[in-house]
Amino acid sequence: MKQIKILGSGCANCETTAKLIEEVATAKGVQVSLEKVTDMAAILGYGVMSTPGVVIDGKVVHSGSVPSKVMIDLWLSAPTECCGCCGKG
Repeated sequence: MKQIKILGSGCANCETTAKLIEEVATAKGVQVSLEKVTDMAAILGYGVMSTPGVVIDGKVVHSGSVPSKVMIDLWLSAPTECCGCCGKG
């Protein structure tokens, strides 16, 4: 399951971003845990200066605009980062 955070004030672009991620995840059959982060200090803690921001599994992947469905599809298709225990990471 991918842990996804939408960083922003709750504006229309933030809501659209969350909705698009949910739609793409459902279409791909990918389980996601979606969290909306509106606390400005927490958002700045990620180094995001322009919202909406998207954080997947602890890594900022996007900020400043509503991402396209193609972009979201690529994020959800990416493998989860490896810990290196198998020698592939």
